[in-house]
Amino acid sequence: MTATSPSVTEAATAATSTGEATEATETSETAGSAATAAAGAPADAASAATPVPRPAAAPTSLSPSRAGDFMQCPLLYRFRVIDRLPEKPSEAATRGTLVHAVLERLFDAPAGERTAPRARALVPGQWDRLRESRPELAELFADDPDGQRLARWLGEAERLVERWFTLEDPTRLEPAERELFVEAELESGPRLRGIIDRVDVAPTGEVRIVDYKTGKAPRPEYAEGALFQMKFYALVVWRLKGVVPRRLQLVYLGSGEVRTYDPVLADLERVERRLRALWDAIREATESGEWRPRPTKLCGWCDHQAHCPEFGGTPPPYPLPVRARESGGVPQGRMGAD
Repeated sequence: MTATSPSVTEAATAATSTGEATEATETSETAGSAATAAAGAPADAASAATPVPRPAAAPTSLSPSRAGDFMQCPLLYRFRVIDRLPEKPSEAATRGTLVHAVLERLFDAPAGERTAPRARALVPGQWDRLRESRPELAELFADDPDGQRLARWLGEAERLVERWFTLEDPTRLEPAERELFVEAELESGPRLRGIIDRVDVAPTGEVRIVDYKTGKAPRPEYAEGALFQMKFYALVVWRLKGVVPRRLQLVYLGSGEVRTYDPVLADLERVERRLRALWDAIREATESGEWRPRPTKLCGWCDHQAHCPEFGGTPPPYPLPVRARESGGVPQGRMGAD
């Protein structure tokens, strides 16, 4: 599918006039927004280095990552969205950000020059840009005085970039958008926000949404999480343009796989109902101040164990007004029937 139309861009631009800066802050830990900064998008490096704390406020929007947080653990959502507790950068997530930046920047070159050697050559420069925009990343390799671990890490990023060329041919692609911020507000529901890695639009107007994953493709029983993210994006595009994307495409660089899904309107309507129910649960927790932890195997990766009751910790004082829970409220972290 060769992209030729800017129609999605026009709708997204109209929708983002009031909220893009907030979304960039809310999703700064995601590969998409950070990759945009690393690729040279306008950014205030000083603000990135020393972020100004914002006063606590009730959430007003929902992104795929924050929806995933609440479904995984309501308390994690609170720590990230309400309390805004700091988190340490990780090598895996930062490598993903770097790879996203390289793949985005590669499309700046003419089609015939989008080669694997050129892409690999972009890695060191994009890493420098990323460190400039996010000085906290320096701690990742603070204990690596001879640079050997950093060299291996950069080599892994180069291999992921090179693998992409076995899955897609960038000389045959002209994306309509890269790192596209989209936003749409549901009636009686949340404002949905996200950053799409790539949007391709065919001459016939069919839209393909593409997302790069630097990890391995999940087993079938765990695939729904990533697909939920893509359906989320498709829902926003549908709400903006009234067009159901023809294809959702996940490119797994870690395992060298491409997975696709062709949504229909019923899929998006189902996701919208799920998001409304999820938002009801978030609002209930916000107003009551009750954010229950949900222990899983993922707890071992959480930066907030010191504040989590499951690990003997105490959450910070809740910074928002609370009300008594009403009977019949929505159970936290649960989603309504499709």
